[in-house]
Amino acid sequence: MEYAAHIKSDGSIQTVKEHCENTALLCRSFAIEELKELCFEVGLMHDVGKYLIKFQQRILGDYGIRVEHSVCGAKEVYEKYKETPMGLLMALCIAGHHSGIPDCGTVADSKDEKTLFGRLKRECEDYSAYKDDISISKLDERAFNEYLLKGCKEKDELVEKYAFLVRYCFSCLTDADSIDTMRATDTYREMPFESDFDKCTEKLENRFKLFEDRNVTDLQKARSCLQSKIFEKADEDADIYLMNMPTGSGKTLASMYFALKRARLTGKERIIYVIPYNSIIDQTVKTFEELFGDSAKILRHQSSFSYEDSDDYDEDYRNAAIQAEENWDAKIIVTTSVQFFESVYANNRQKLRKLHNTANSIIIFDEAHRMPVENLQPCLRAVSFITRFLHSEAIFLTATMPDFGELLRKYSLPDTEISELRADKKIAEVFKKNTYKDIGKITDESLAAAAGASPSALIVVNSRRAARSVYDKCAGKKYHLSTYMTSVDRSRTISEIKAEIGKLRKKYPCGGDIPEDDRITVVSTSLIEAGVDLDFDDVYREAAGLDNILQAGGRCNREGARENGNVYVFERADGKGKQSIEQNIMRGIFNEFRDISSSEAIRAYYDRLFAAKKDEIVQNSLGNICRSIDLIPFRSYRISIIDSIAVSVVVVQDDECAGLVKNLEINGHTDIRRLRKYCCSVYPSELESLKKQGVIKDYNGISVLTANSYYDSEIGIRF
Repeated sequence: MEYAAHIKSDGSIQTVKEHCENTALLCRSFAIEELKELCFEVGLMHDVGKYLIKFQQRILGDYGIRVEHSVCGAKEVYEKYKETPMGLLMALCIAGHHSGIPDCGTVADSKDEKTLFGRLKRECEDYSAYKDDISISKLDERAFNEYLLKGCKEKDELVEKYAFLVRYCFSCLTDADSIDTMRATDTYREMPFESDFDKCTEKLENRFKLFEDRNVTDLQKARSCLQSKIFEKADEDADIYLMNMPTGSGKTLASMYFALKRARLTGKERIIYVIPYNSIIDQTVKTFEELFGDSAKILRHQSSFSYEDSDDYDEDYRNAAIQAEENWDAKIIVTTSVQFFESVYANNRQKLRKLHNTANSIIIFDEAHRMPVENLQPCLRAVSFITRFLHSEAIFLTATMPDFGELLRKYSLPDTEISELRADKKIAEVFKKNTYKDIGKITDESLAAAAGASPSALIVVNSRRAARSVYDKCAGKKYHLSTYMTSVDRSRTISEIKAEIGKLRKKYPCGGDIPEDDRITVVSTSLIEAGVDLDFDDVYREAAGLDNILQAGGRCNREGARENGNVYVFERADGKGKQSIEQNIMRGIFNEFRDISSSEAIRAYYDRLFAAKKDEIVQNSLGNICRSIDLIPFRSYRISIIDSIAVSVVVVQDDECAGLVKNLEINGHTDIRRLRKYCCSVYPSELESLKKQGVIKDYNGISVLTANSYYDSEIGIRF
């Protein structure tokens, strides 16, 4: 008989033999040289369970039959390479290729457990017919073991490398399986998401030349000089480049140009631009799309964006992007830190499918200092593994650079090759366009009055409650920004602020005595520090970590058009709560260094912070949790890139949102991505309060605000 793997649209079948062979060939083509033959065998054996008679009955129409087919191939490879690291790896990939990589468990687990060792004990009906069609080759176990042990000096390094290789091989398998299945069922389209690196480089060079021709101020001249110095080092080989560039020095374009030069020089296949926040991606993608035009198709992948919902692209582009988004099969990708690190540390098919396409790439980590301290070792190890084992290169990009060289040597692979790209002191001095002053404790009323005397002032506070309190006390033309507002209203408000500041500069080009009605005050939480391109005369920043203060300072005198800007650091006299470690260390830096924005002050801040948090840095490292490769908890292990306990509430603001909520009400589901822009964030206790007041309706875990009076477009949700 012919054993069917898939039923094609014309009613014909793709045989299991054909599907397994196709998947094996694709899987091998995706893999790095050291793992090609192993991945071929994994692909070949992944669906031998479809030779089960019950599976054949199911695929031919008896959908009431339940059958577990993925464990069959796992049993075969584990038996062939019993109690070997290679056999365990192959079994984990095959057993999890639908449901996700399982926890290993222990050999004592019963067959009812969902662990690998539990599932391997389950009895299966006869599927031996696969042997008439498929034969597994004998792989070189010694060569695999040597590759596994290479570079591992400690047991935790071995555990983490092994876990990474399991996820990588799983990625090759699941992408190959998905593509061949889609081809067989006529749902896959050959739609390359291409970019021309040569043309992109040429357009960037033309842009830099245009900048040089228009250089007038010392800052503009210093920017060009700094970029040229960094570009000179593009010929140096390294695993990780540390690109330390001051705020206002053109980091985004400079890092992309450096990445393009490295990609062309080394034959790298793609550039992945990783950004810590959704809010920065819009601006970054827009910059690249306007610059590169038809020379590049930029794939953006973030939780708050859907190509299906966008009117900015034609249908062919959208369809190609939606398909490429599944596995990052694109030349230039812009994504978030959450998406990137989940593609390394998840266990499920959807997220891990992309991992193999981080190989042979240039990966830029914008605002690299934002990697969370409590997951710093997992993040650094992920980057080191991808650069070392998958033959990629990484660029750490930030204006506030910790000693990543020391951190990588201490918490990741000690022999990681690092190249430091930084401005010399003379050039860096030109970018110091602000003075940082500690003004101590101040009441909200006095703070609002001081800011209101400035032509344009930004006040950044540490909590949303504080933002609302200060905003209420401000007079004149004022704006509020916090995540109590929906993304729709935050974007609108930022656009209004930009327009008003533009009008102010045009109306009063020389400054002077500006009437109160024309002065601008913005009160915000730290969200405005994340890549929002605004330029204020004065900035007031509530005491926080040094990186937050310097990021806020980046919104002051941004282009250096004024001789000096003032950044005032304060503590709220009306505030409550104890000081954080970051605030205490920052206070010490303020007392010790005359200029807290100097590279020496920044380095000292991070050295003290990481020393104080040394236990937190390693606490979530897999090698610290698990000490043996046959006990790795792939399903249970999680890291969180965003430290937030906030929950989302949907606010119905237009017909589109109303339609999405109507789908929830009628069908129980809707397009979550399209709904996200209508969400604001609240703490669980605040959500409970709203529920008690009867203004929240719950749809399968999605909370929708039902009373319009509880939302204000200027300040967000009310309580």
